[in-house]
Amino acid sequence: MASAPPHATNPSSRKTFTIGTRKSKLALLQTDLVQAALKQTWPDYEFKIHSRETAGDQNTTIALRDFTTKNLWTQELEDLLIAGQVDFIVHSLKDVPTLLPSSCTLGPMMKREDTRDVLVMKKGLSYKSLAELPEGSVVGTSSIRRTAQLARRYPHLKVMDVRGNIGTRLSKLDAEDGPFTCLILAAAGLLRLELGDRITSYLDSKNGGMLYAVGQGALGIEIRKDDQQVLDMLQNIGHRETTFASLAERSLLRTLEGGCSAPLGVESEWVNGALRMRSIVVSVDGKESAEVEIDGAVDSPQAAEEFGVTVAKALVEKGAGKILEEIQRNKQTA
Repeated sequence: MASAPPHATNPSSRKTFTIGTRKSKLALLQTDLVQAALKQTWPDYEFKIHSRETAGDQNTTIALRDFTTKNLWTQELEDLLIAGQVDFIVHSLKDVPTLLPSSCTLGPMMKREDTRDVLVMKKGLSYKSLAELPEGSVVGTSSIRRTAQLARRYPHLKVMDVRGNIGTRLSKLDAEDGPFTCLILAAAGLLRLELGDRITSYLDSKNGGMLYAVGQGALGIEIRKDDQQVLDMLQNIGHRETTFASLAERSLLRTLEGGCSAPLGVESEWVNGALRMRSIVVSVDGKESAEVEIDGAVDSPQAAEEFGVTVAKALVEKGAGKILEEIQRNKQTA
């Protein structure tokens, strides 16, 4: 994708495009990255930015797991896209539901930022890992995936919901009278905001035993299915490995039908040209889990979709289906 040279001319008369985004500092910064890449490739075109708040921005008190809708961060922007008021939307891919409106699709994705979760310790504390934390230490996260994996590996720790943008969460962490010992956040957001100095340690399958969220670190660029010009433009800034890995992860999540609130962790890497995916589903109390590691030949969007289905079926064989059904039953009862 990225290897194709910019087109010198384009038969379409459109030369001005509007990019939709959320209003948060991180969302705007991520949109700037896409805008800059497009300007470099298409210097004769103009790329305007239109930002607005979404339901997820407006309600920062309800725990994410308690929302009944999965499109907290996307619906208002998708309405503008479908109406033709914006030409495409830049999302944090992990916030994008696996089922999009029928007239929309994801375009090629730019190279992914660091995919991992990170541990961020309260200022003044010297602990360097989750394992070092004393019993009863409070970990801030609003992610059911992180909560479940913490319960599985670190049952001595207490988890408490924390909402808000990254700056708000760090302020809550560092408050002298605040309850939090540490936070778990996505590395990508901190690195893009130049807050890498707050990272205490990186977490993955080998360090801390934490797998990340589907799509984490990637930017999802949502477009109208019938907008061939925008698709062609994005082909020139897309990164093949990121796009294929992200599509495979999303296919896995879609097949399991867990949506954004499923305690599903993934870890994808390219090994000798093949996509290796580790994945785990954990019950909320951490007592049951199903995990797999599978390599696949992924050389097209269709192959990525099929590989995600393969990984999902392997997880179900290991017991993931029963775990997810129990979570759904408890949610309906609640």
